[in-house]
Amino acid sequence: MNSWIGEGRMVRDPELKVANSGIEVCSFTLAIDRRPNKNGEKETDFVDCTTFGKSAAFVEKYFKKGDGALVRGRLESRKYTAKDGTNRTAWGITCEEIDFPAGKRGEAKQIEPQFTDVPGTDIPF
Repeated sequence: MNSWIGEGRMVRDPELKVANSGIEVCSFTLAIDRRPNKNGEKETDFVDCTTFGKSAAFVEKYFKKGDGALVRGRLESRKYTAKDGTNRTAWGITCEEIDFPAGKRGEAKQIEPQFTDVPGTDIPF
């Protein structure tokens, strides 16, 4: 099973585009803190996320840089050739659900979680 859940903060404003197929695609990056290491130092991971359809528009409308986001989705890899000719692999999350973890910038929000129109995924609800 490929299931991923993460909570972090938007590193930049989400970027909304329309694919050639006409589907809206929104990409964003979450900064997710790890637990402090044995020396008490905090490390942060930066996770690239993508969402599609109605959820893409939802993310672009309601989230901005610095906002917290709770994401559920699946981890996916994409192989590509870098400019220097080396083969590389990029990892990211295809979002199936996005919500506010504790409200937008600390304020309570009454917005229902959004489910995406993820291509190739049958969501039973």
